[in-house]
Amino acid sequence: MVDFETVKSEEIKFGKNNFIEISKRKAVTPIGENEFIALSRGYYLPDGTKRWRASIALPIEKDKREKIANAIKKI
Repeated sequence: MVDFETVKSEEIKFGKNNFIEISKRKAVTPIGENEFIALSRGYYLPDGTKRWRASIALPIEKDKREKIANAIKKI
């Protein structure tokens, strides 16, 4: 069994009721832990609750995150 813990997160709102959540997460298993960055796209329901459409995991290593950030800035 894997338990996921959110260490830190930030949200960027766009459109009428959409958001992107960027979070540092930790997957905890009986054999150990693994940290990663999650990018999740979601939307708000009329009552304000969140729903997620899709998510991807990115490596936690700083050099990899910097390469990804630079690639996004270039596009």
